[in-house]
Amino acid sequence: MRALALAFALLLAPLAARAEGCRLALVLALDVSSSVDKGEYALQQGGLASALIAPEVVRAFLASPRPVALAVFEWSGRYNQAMVQDWTLIESRADLLFVAERVARHDRSHDDFPTAIGYALGHASTMLARAPRCDARTVDISGDGTNNEGFLPSAAYRAFDFTGVTVNGLVINGADFEAETNLIPFYGREVLHGPGAFLEVAQGFEDFERAMRRKLEREVAPGLIGALRGAEPKG
Repeated sequence: MRALALAFALLLAPLAARAEGCRLALVLALDVSSSVDKGEYALQQGGLASALIAPEVVRAFLASPRPVALAVFEWSGRYNQAMVQDWTLIESRADLLFVAERVARHDRSHDDFPTAIGYALGHASTMLARAPRCDARTVDISGDGTNNEGFLPSAAYRAFDFTGVTVNGLVINGADFEAETNLIPFYGREVLHGPGAFLEVAQGFEDFERAMRRKLEREVAPGLIGALRGAEPKG
């Protein structure tokens, strides 16, 4: 029995070493609330899949021999979060292609629930709690509306462990210009959190891919991650 246990431990040792070398755990949270119609969802889904394999994003992910751990989930109402891709170590372009294909083929989880950003952040925190051990942890949350169900993001930051976690936002500017008048200030005040947190704005869902490419490139850049390790948390 001891020999079997030792053999099992030796089998797992390379995986543990790979996780120990992780530089960033990044969870992407996608808005699928009722304000996102079928066409907009397709633009968001296709935009993320394309952004993940854009040359500049691939270069950023692979710029260091120490990998990024990546996970993706959809969110809408209080209890409506659905996994798209669980934690995966990105060590090659093939790994990014695998995640992009999972995103592109995923069937939308919900389309008839409100916008519960606080609950989405709580879910992201629970995902980070079981992520591989990495130098830094980041939540990337995108959305096209303000919180209209459940507790606010500020309450999520008090209730869940976000110690050392950076939360970045991607605002999707709608045709009614809500993002310009309400959503951008809301994300800046309520959603952005932690060291180096920043906001990206997409001018409509048609611009989602460009905004996500820019955001991912900035989030996974090894130099930025290294600088944030010694930064004082904000928010």
